[in-house]
Amino acid sequence: MIPVEPLCAHSFEVACRFRPAHRVGGDFAEYYLHPDRRLDVYLGDVVGKGLPAALYAALAAGMLRGFNKGGETPVSLLDRLNKRLLFYALPGRFCASQYAMLDPDTRLLTVGNAGLPFPLQITSTGCRPIGSGGIPPGMFQDAVYEQHSVRLQPGESVVFYTDGVVEAANKARAQFGVERLMQVCEQRREHSGLELLRFVFEAVNEFAEHTPQNDDMTAIVLKVF
Repeated sequence: MIPVEPLCAHSFEVACRFRPAHRVGGDFAEYYLHPDRRLDVYLGDVVGKGLPAALYAALAAGMLRGFNKGGETPVSLLDRLNKRLLFYALPGRFCASQYAMLDPDTRLLTVGNAGLPFPLQITSTGCRPIGSGGIPPGMFQDAVYEQHSVRLQPGESVVFYTDGVVEAANKARAQFGVERLMQVCEQRREHSGLELLRFVFEAVNEFAEHTPQNDDMTAIVLKVF
């Protein structure tokens, strides 16, 4: 449920990194190209741990893979995921999710968010969040999702991540936090997506001081040229 290789094209690159908190994780992520060259990116974080969370993540990821074959918008896909997960409702289970689409010709990125931390746009002047929050699919029938679009400039990147990254804790129980993540991204913005992921996870490791973590960590970096 996690991409193992970066995806590179003439105008962008995208890469993913995953670290489970336990032997079996509840995060999922994917990116792929459509025949019209549009890039789709999605990721999710299931509430809970272990095998039950992993099975629910497989269900949600399988639904998203099967949904988008006709060019639907990110928010319409999140709405479909919400309704489908409610149809197969399991007590105490839901799935924070995010879906993004990139037009590689115009570098227009469209994002729908359903309960995950805001993606970060890394520019020459710093980092800024994209979009709004939203309710995780699988919770409420009448959930409404907002869609946001940004036009990326050559050299800019976007970081998508689950909350396990910023909620990683050290021995004093302090959290890594969004501010530290933004600092790493700003300092390493010239690097490739794969290298930036390495720097992020190294920074989390250094901060945590080998403290065992309770949540999976997943991050995707999209960089345009």
